[in-house]
Amino acid sequence: VQLQASGGGLVQAGGSLRPSCAASRNILSFNTMGWYRQAPGKQRELVATITNRAFTNYADSVKGRFGISRDTAKNTVYLQMNSLKPEDTAVYYCQAYAVGLGDLWGQGTEVTVSS
Repeated sequence: VQLQASGGGLVQAGGSLRPSCAASRNILSFNTMGWYRQAPGKQRELVATITNRAFTNYADSVKGRFGISRDTAKNTVYLQMNSLKPEDTAVYYCQAYAVGLGDLWGQGTEVTVSS
């Protein structure tokens, strides 16, 4: 089982990006999928998650600016990031969890927000 993240990049403050995470199997087979990020010199932190029942959860720092969504036909989860700030600069990682599989991580996609 693999997760393939893409869609990071360089953007000015106030701009938007929409990274995507494509899974190699039916994403509804995962209990949850999510995005985490790790800024230089900092620990990895949760950004947003979505359950297989489509319940979502967000870090306080991104509420109102970021939105997690999915396309089950494409087995892909997206992270719409709006009103980006320099402090959003980080490597963003896609994650999935399933009972019996545990945590699965994709490779990171780098997001850089310039001021």
